[in-house]
Amino acid sequence: MKVFKNKVALITGAGHGFGRALSLEAAQRGMKLAIADIDKKALNKTENDIKKTGAKVISIPTDVTEEKDIDAMVKKTMAEYGEINLLINSAGVAIPGPIWELPTRDWEWILHADLMSQVWALKRVIPIMRKQKGHGDILNVASMAGLITSPLMPAYYATKFAVVGMTEAVEYDLQAEEANVGLHVFCPAFVQTDLYHTEEHRPEKYTDKSDPYYSSEIFKEGQKQAKKDITTGMPLDNVPKIIFKALEDDKFYILTHPGMNPAIVARAKNIPSGKGPDLKALAPFMEETHEVEEG
Repeated sequence: MKVFKNKVALITGAGHGFGRALSLEAAQRGMKLAIADIDKKALNKTENDIKKTGAKVISIPTDVTEEKDIDAMVKKTMAEYGEINLLINSAGVAIPGPIWELPTRDWEWILHADLMSQVWALKRVIPIMRKQKGHGDILNVASMAGLITSPLMPAYYATKFAVVGMTEAVEYDLQAEEANVGLHVFCPAFVQTDLYHTEEHRPEKYTDKSDPYYSSEIFKEGQKQAKKDITTGMPLDNVPKIIFKALEDDKFYILTHPGMNPAIVARAKNIPSGKGPDLKALAPFMEETHEVEEG
C-alpha cells in the first residue's frame, strides 16, 4: 500500500500495545479506522485519542476468541465504511509454562486468541478485498517466536509458527488467484508492550480459579519472566513507522531485531542436517532480543 489517506483500516487489539500504536499511526496518516478490543475502557481511550487527530473512527468491543464477534466486527466496519483496505490482526495473548504443566484451557485460549482470530478475520475480509477496486493489505502480527524457538513457552511458539506458516500459505493462494491483496507478517522480538498483562484479559470461559496450577511457583515464575522480558524490550514508539514503511515497500516479513537474524539462519541451516535445538547455542542470540532496527 503506497497511499493511506482516506483508506479504511480495521485493527484488532487496538486497546493496547501494537494495536493501539498502529491505530494512532494510521490516524496520523489520514486513514479512517475501525478499532476492536476486548478491553472496552482501553478501547475507548484509543478512540478518544484518535478523534483528537481529526481522523474518523468507530470502536467495536470484540472478543476475538469468538468467531461470532469477529463476524460482527467485520460487518460493522463494512456498514460504516463500505470497504476495508487494511486489516491488521494484532490481538493476542502470551502464555508461558511447560507443556506438562500448562492446563488445556490455556492452550485453547491462546490458539483461539492468537491463531483462530486471524483465521476467522481472513476468511471474511479476503473475499471483501477481492471484490473491491484497488489494492488491499493484511498484516498478521506474529513474533520472532514464529521463526525461532526458546524454552518455556511452547503454546506461544506453536501459535506464532502457525501464524507465519498460515500467512505464507495464504499468500501463495492469493498469488495463484492473481488477487489484488497483499499479505504481511510482523515478527518482532521483545518490545515494551503490555503483553505481560495477558491475565487481566482472560475471558471467563478459560478461567478455573480452583486449578492449583494458577497458584503454583511455575505459573508465578512464568508471569515474572514475561514481565521482565517485555519491560526490558525495545521501545514501542519506533515500531509503527517501521511497519508502515514496510507496507509501503510491500515487504512480506517485517522484522525489528536484526541481531536475531543469525539465529533465524542457523535454525534454517540445521533442518536439512537433522540437527535439533541446542540451548547452549541459543544463549548468545537471546542477548540480542532487545535491539531495534531503525525505521
